[in-house]
Amino acid sequence: MRWEGNRESENVEDHRGDGGGGGGFGFGGRSIGIGTIVVALVGGWVLGVNPMTILGLLSGGGPVQVSQQQQQRPRTEGNDREYKLMKVVLADTEDVWKDLFRRNGGTYQMPKMKVFSGAIQTACGTGRSATGPFYCPGDQDIYIDLDFFRLLEQRFRAPGEFAQAYVVAHEVGHHVQNLMGLSDKVHNAQRNASERQANALSVRLELQADCFAGVWAYHANRARSIIEKGDVEAALNAATAIGDDALQKQSGGEVMPDSFTHGSSAQRVRWFNRGIESGEIAQCNTFEARQL
Repeated sequence: MRWEGNRESENVEDHRGDGGGGGGFGFGGRSIGIGTIVVALVGGWVLGVNPMTILGLLSGGGPVQVSQQQQQRPRTEGNDREYKLMKVVLADTEDVWKDLFRRNGGTYQMPKMKVFSGAIQTACGTGRSATGPFYCPGDQDIYIDLDFFRLLEQRFRAPGEFAQAYVVAHEVGHHVQNLMGLSDKVHNAQRNASERQANALSVRLELQADCFAGVWAYHANRARSIIEKGDVEAALNAATAIGDDALQKQSGGEVMPDSFTHGSSAQRVRWFNRGIESGEIAQCNTFEARQL
């Protein structure tokens, strides 16, 4: 990925070493992130709990109390490079979405990204590293622990800077949904829905964020030629690795489509491809799609 020397966002805050916050995991189904299924997998592996039990809790069944204290991780040359990459990618999303909103008669409100280690207080509760990257609609901030990329590379075998950029662009996609009022509509509908219906709505929300990530990549590449050989494959590999079916298989459980909250590997790849091939927001209407 060609990114060095490009503009860096001023909306990135470094909270590594702040000490984080105590307490439990208080999202109650309100935060939206690429790591919801990852929590279920890693949490089950670390705590010896059935991943599907954790998944049910994260999908709205109640808060998960985590008593372990996270040790603050020192900065290294590697994650300082990743920190700079985060600033460049966020700046790139700012430029793309600002232009797209303007073309459609709107004004883009830029989110902040908060890089942390261990734990951090958010408007959605206490965020922890185990969550993976997530977006909090309450404060319109994106939260990320750079150690997630080690998990992505080593445990899920999805390395590469463009794969990391895809993760950021996905969370920015959730911010775009929030600005468009889609997130509130989905959460309101989920309150009166069965668990199966609520999960299905979550899948459509997540797949649209994947598509929006593709839309960003399309326009960023046209404007700044950021994509190099192998980059798209890296993003698709990441999308495949964190599909619900792939994660459930890796956790040792059976694949349970009704429990999906992010979409299967094939669905995530399909919708990211739709975005990066078209560059059109209108192509990302997962809510009216007959087939995901």
